[in-house]
Amino acid sequence: MNALYSLLFVFLLVLIPLFGVDAAHMRTFFGVCIPTTAFIIFLLGFVYKVITWGRSAVPFRIPTTGGQFKSFDPKLFPQNKLDCPQTGAQTFFRMVLEVFAFRSLFRNTAVSLHQGKDHPVVAYKSSKWLWLFAITFHYSFFLIALRHLRLFLEPIPFFVNGLEFVDGLLQIGAPTLYLTNVGLVLGVLLLLGRRLTNPRINYISYASDYFPLFLLLAVALSGIYMRYYAKVDVIAIKELTMGLVTFNYVVPDAIGVSFFVHVFLVSCLMAYFPFSKLMHMPGVFLSPTRNLPNDTRAKHHVNPWNDPNIKPHAYADYEKQFGVPMAEAGLPLDNPENGVAPEEKA
Repeated sequence: MNALYSLLFVFLLVLIPLFGVDAAHMRTFFGVCIPTTAFIIFLLGFVYKVITWGRSAVPFRIPTTGGQFKSFDPKLFPQNKLDCPQTGAQTFFRMVLEVFAFRSLFRNTAVSLHQGKDHPVVAYKSSKWLWLFAITFHYSFFLIALRHLRLFLEPIPFFVNGLEFVDGLLQIGAPTLYLTNVGLVLGVLLLLGRRLTNPRINYISYASDYFPLFLLLAVALSGIYMRYYAKVDVIAIKELTMGLVTFNYVVPDAIGVSFFVHVFLVSCLMAYFPFSKLMHMPGVFLSPTRNLPNDTRAKHHVNPWNDPNIKPHAYADYEKQFGVPMAEAGLPLDNPENGVAPEEKA
């Protein structure tokens, strides 16, 4: 039901500009006010979340590891410098592979239960499908965002033209079919299909998991429709987008309703972004399970929350202080003499 509710909500979002732009004569509202407000919400929400996370204290080193720690005999037990980094440089290279190659997801395994001769057998096997779906989606989305810079910059940066050339290298159709368009739709459909068809994943999925996927799919499909079927006036669209950047707002009459649908969905995505699970994008850089070296056995880390006026209290001292009530409660004592009251000793 969560998937159905999310799909219906995205469908309602599509209907708002579809009937509101021309029927209510609100072209400026949907072309200028909505995108500007959404961008401000995105920017302020993004910065607030990052600052809040950055100010959170991390008293302990809690990196997730999956390899051998640095040992006293590196020849006998060689350290796995990427899965168990102990220095800042090793952690940096681990983060680079994590951010750009999704390395931890590449090591994903699938567990299955099989019936053996005498008893059930649990089996593990490598599962690269999720990694393939995720990296296809993320890189396609990133490259599409970079391609859209041509609408907001003049002159157009050279790397944007280079990206468009490589993206449309196969020269399929007219206008040219971009590979990232296919990759984005395919990636979202595969990630969505995984949640719908896998019973275990479906059981723990909420509307907050389905809604961004349906919204991203709607953004992609509306953009594809606008480029390949509606054949919008790109010059008029750039006039509007450059007006947004230069604060010289203008909404040309040549722009069709399909553009406003696309922009409204993108605006909803921007406004929703800082308050959703999509914030894992900056979150991966601030996660203490990833960005810290595993050096707790090489360095002594002091909890910054500790009160300097409170001195360390060893268990032996604790037993001396509370030995009598511990003995009365029947708790074992390392030193039985601590359980005897001072007056009894006298």
